[in-house]
Amino acid sequence: MKRINNLYSQICSIENLQLADSIARKGKLKQPGVIEHDRNRDANIQALHQMLTEKTYKTSPYTTFTIYEPKERLIFRLPYFPDRITHHAVMNILEPIFVSTFTADTYSCIKTRGIHAAANAVKNALRDEPSTQYCLKLDIKKFYPNVDHYILKHLLRKKIKDQDLLWLLDGIIDSADGLPIGNYLSQYFANFYLTYFDHWMKEVKRVKYYFRYADDLVILSDNKTYLHQLLSEIRTYLQEKLKLQLKGNYQVFPVDDRGIDFVGYVFRHTHTRLRKTIKQNFARMIRRNKNAQSIASYRGWSIHCNSKNLLNKLLHE
Repeated sequence: MKRINNLYSQICSIENLQLADSIARKGKLKQPGVIEHDRNRDANIQALHQMLTEKTYKTSPYTTFTIYEPKERLIFRLPYFPDRITHHAVMNILEPIFVSTFTADTYSCIKTRGIHAAANAVKNALRDEPSTQYCLKLDIKKFYPNVDHYILKHLLRKKIKDQDLLWLLDGIIDSADGLPIGNYLSQYFANFYLTYFDHWMKEVKRVKYYFRYADDLVILSDNKTYLHQLLSEIRTYLQEKLKLQLKGNYQVFPVDDRGIDFVGYVFRHTHTRLRKTIKQNFARMIRRNKNAQSIASYRGWSIHCNSKNLLNKLLHE
């Protein structure tokens, strides 16, 4: 794999920092950090340019808060200036490079490859009914907190040669344990951390029907014994290569016995339904605070599955 050089100067350029600022602020104009930054916007961009070119930039301290839906998570937050602008400046240049390493079966936080792209891919695979009788479903135990910094840095060096850029990325990686959820770069680092595993699955193990959304994996086959063997090999790879553990809730099961619960849907060969918890949340919203924006959001989920009766029931009660 060819290693890429001469990227850092592009990241540091005034034009790229201005572009990063314009992207990072979208939908956040009323946030205190953006308002404060705008009081000295041009001077701040010049100061950030100087910090990066002189390599004096250091990640600011994080603040944290907890969310409880869809599950409890500790979220990390950085100041808008200089950190969130810096992260967007990095991704303006690195995003196409990262994406070029991902397999077509990788979803989550990739343009055009979100939840509904993953859902459509699973539905398309299930059209090959003879080859998709069984499902192996698994996910990784505390994936973000358990990403190993040394391994991530080693993987980045397989793709990136630019020493100044590696200095910047190393500092961001070492700014918190694991990968901090909420950090803009974390979602790309997470996908990159697993990208060589994805290639191993597709190119070495020759798995035809493989789908990964973040740390959730679905594999389809016509052979239950094969999936159990593959599970053992996956566990070994993740432990030995990436220092990751599988959750104990992995399953190998006939698809039509229970359906594949993945990316908010339950898939069977004959139809696709919304996940039960999403239906429940939809119903609660209708009862408590029926509003056009929320209804549009749930309609967006519903149009990708067989939900005509559900929509009629909830919207016309």
